[in-house]
Amino acid sequence: MSATLLIIDAMNLIRRIYAVQEKQNKNSQFALSATNNTACNALQKMLRAHQPSHVICVFDSHQKSWRHQLLSEYKQGRKPIPPVLKAYLPQIQDAFYEMGIESLVTEQDEADDLIATLAYKVAQRQQRCIIVSTDKGFYQLLNTYTYIYDYFQSLHIDSYFVEQKLALSIAQLTDYWAITGTSSNIKGVEGVGNKGALILLQQYQSLDNMLNEDIDTDINNLDKRLIKVKKHCEEALLAKQLVTLKCEIELGFNLKDLRYQQK
Repeated sequence: MSATLLIIDAMNLIRRIYAVQEKQNKNSQFALSATNNTACNALQKMLRAHQPSHVICVFDSHQKSWRHQLLSEYKQGRKPIPPVLKAYLPQIQDAFYEMGIESLVTEQDEADDLIATLAYKVAQRQQRCIIVSTDKGFYQLLNTYTYIYDYFQSLHIDSYFVEQKLALSIAQLTDYWAITGTSSNIKGVEGVGNKGALILLQQYQSLDNMLNEDIDTDINNLDKRLIKVKKHCEEALLAKQLVTLKCEIELGFNLKDLRYQQK
């Protein structure tokens, strides 16, 4: 029997819901309670829509990760989770558990890498995986068995959609972000930009090919953007390492442990 794993990027969902409730409710406890109820209702809608055989909600640990060790300013400038919401998360996790949905959080790993590992393992078994998130970083995981669902736009995103929209293959995305940088304060290569990165990848196919291009013999006729990428190769390679999701984290449980049984 074929399985379908529904992976909820929990903080992506909850923080967006809380941002709305916080504006509508001056009392923080009302806002938190409304967030809990709205998040549970959202999960119920997704369960009905997708009919998954397995479900997991993945939470961030809010601790510094291996990416901070490589880049101290990683995610610097992002608005931190409100302390009252952070303290309330265990109650939301309890509410999810009452619905029959387990929550996953570890101290040493980012939620994105845990989600990537789960999706990778399911795809390896040629089974279906649905990632619920608005985070475009998950686009790199798209394949025949894996797609993304944007709950807030009711939008199903597959590899064909992304490749047509961005004019890049899924395999080129991490190279693209390595050059352009990302909202996580990963700088990429300054002075190339989104359009320049797209043109370079369409011509050279990959970052590796760009870095291996011989520029000594005909430097005057070369694209100045290529020269910038080669000049800042260390920054580009670091950025690629940072944007690439880890897919082989030791999870300590099996897919069968995530089977959804409605309570």
